[in-house]
Amino acid sequence: MSGWTKKANGRRHAEPAQIEADALLSALPHPLLVIGGGLRIDYANTAAEDFFQMSAGVLCKRHLTDVVAFGSPLIALVEQVQRTGTTVNEYGVELGSFRFEAPKLVDLYGGPLPETPGRVLIMLQQRSMAQMIERQLTHRGAARSVSALAAVLAHEIKNPLSGIRGAAQLLESERTDGDRTLTQLICAESDRICKLVDRMEIFGDERPLQREPVNIHDVLDHVKQIARTGFARQIKIVENYDPSLPPVPGSRDKLIQVFLNLVKNAAEAIGEERADGQITLATSFRPGVRLSVPGSKARVSLPLEIAVEDNGAGVPPDLMPHLFDPFVTTKPSGTGLGLALVAKIIGDHGGIIECDSRPRCTVFRALMPMAETDTTQTARS
Repeated sequence: MSGWTKKANGRRHAEPAQIEADALLSALPHPLLVIGGGLRIDYANTAAEDFFQMSAGVLCKRHLTDVVAFGSPLIALVEQVQRTGTTVNEYGVELGSFRFEAPKLVDLYGGPLPETPGRVLIMLQQRSMAQMIERQLTHRGAARSVSALAAVLAHEIKNPLSGIRGAAQLLESERTDGDRTLTQLICAESDRICKLVDRMEIFGDERPLQREPVNIHDVLDHVKQIARTGFARQIKIVENYDPSLPPVPGSRDKLIQVFLNLVKNAAEAIGEERADGQITLATSFRPGVRLSVPGSKARVSLPLEIAVEDNGAGVPPDLMPHLFDPFVTTKPSGTGLGLALVAKIIGDHGGIIECDSRPRCTVFRALMPMAETDTTQTARS
């Protein structure tokens, strides 16, 4: 009789709460598993099917040890809950499986089911999106710090450097050849510092962005044309576009600067010696991503995803958390300002950017807002 009540006329009807239980569990965005005795999987919701890339029917014929990697923290968590009968949470756990190309970073929540002793309810929350939002706020803070530093450098360093260079040129005319070498070195180093300050002055540009509907595919096609005739001549560039993608509100020139930087980085990561180098430019519409705007109660939808993927060596793991910070670079002659500038421009457009990397697969994803409805219609007409 569980889940059913009896009406006065003798007919039965289902209790709404009981009927909706499976539907609610299936609608949850986080993977749910119920683990029974012997680590047997007794239940998996729809999100778990997507996460483990197996149907619920297949999952429920297996044990947890068949699905996750040997010695997985998830197994230890389930056993701890079964042993103690208490709720256990673990954060930032790398979960491996033979179905995954690379381990997934998740938060684990496990608790007992009092009505069925020995069973454990497990919820997994993949951290990629949450970390993307958190990191983007950090990126914006870093960009603001660089902006302030750029303003200081422009006023406090360039003027003294001009004086130093002028003095060195005066000394050069009165010295021997050996001394001229030193004065020329002073001039060359002064010029180098001035160029670095000039690059950093871009960060200090706080003028409001002049927005207009921009066809992101036109931007990517322009970037691809530049790449094919220059730094990526030997690399195959593949397009994977969603042709129905609406316009992005922003600056075409700034967006070209962003994606040209990302494609150039991808080409340098692949290297000139690789015969199988490939860069993939992809766009897609992904509704459901919303970002809280700092200092406002508004939440901005970011449904447009633009990705640049390469099959280069990948980003070193110790560099990943600081990838968009200024002065962070793996290039011998790099300044470490390219990706910091990318993060600033994407942030100025109201978007976020993140990177996923492993050997032979690095993806930079920019999530962007779409133009207002009336603006979009005007752009398409």
